[in-house]
Amino acid sequence: MVTIKWYGHSCFSIKSDKVIVVFDPYGDVGLKTPKLLADIVLLSHSHKDHNNLDIVSPFKKEIKIVDNPGEYEYLGINIIAIPAWHDKKQGKERGETLLFAVRIENMVFGHLGDLGQEKLSEKQLEELNGVDILLIPVGGKYTINGEEASKIANQIDPRIVIPMHYKIEGLNIELDDESSFVKAEGGKGIEPKPELKVEKKNLPQEERDVVILAPQK
Repeated sequence: MVTIKWYGHSCFSIKSDKVIVVFDPYGDVGLKTPKLLADIVLLSHSHKDHNNLDIVSPFKKEIKIVDNPGEYEYLGINIIAIPAWHDKKQGKERGETLLFAVRIENMVFGHLGDLGQEKLSEKQLEELNGVDILLIPVGGKYTINGEEASKIANQIDPRIVIPMHYKIEGLNIELDDESSFVKAEGGKGIEPKPELKVEKKNLPQEERDVVILAPQK
């Protein structure tokens, strides 16, 4: 069993019985700053709303930080960090970001950082092959928007997709909300969950589910 919690913006924790992985801990973005525990911290890029290591403490002895492209293995967890563009002009506006594919409990979790590309390359798709649960930015302005995110999700074809990096109460970064993404995915009125518990055997098989997570208080 794996538990996914969202802390707002692009910050998530994914916890199994053996390990805690944290993605993109944020600094001052208007939201309450969480105090997190982790064995592994994945940083998609060096912007202050994605790389605040000060809010993360070791769950065990030390924290493995991944902030460069490559393949990694730590505590039995396999990680692929994939380079991508933060904008639609091959990084000329905002530079690069990292996409992550992380295997935990026989499931692959994808986190798309601050992806700005309208379409993934064949190489990126190859690295993201087999993603079961996808965490994807949808707020536009600095990343892909909701409609673009839905098209990216179609490229990857996960079983569950969870939007991130969109406007919520308190956030002081101007973004769109999640509604255009939910609409593009054919959903409406999805009730936010406080967390998501998943097992490989219980993943949806016929169609992908859109899950909205409420940020942790």
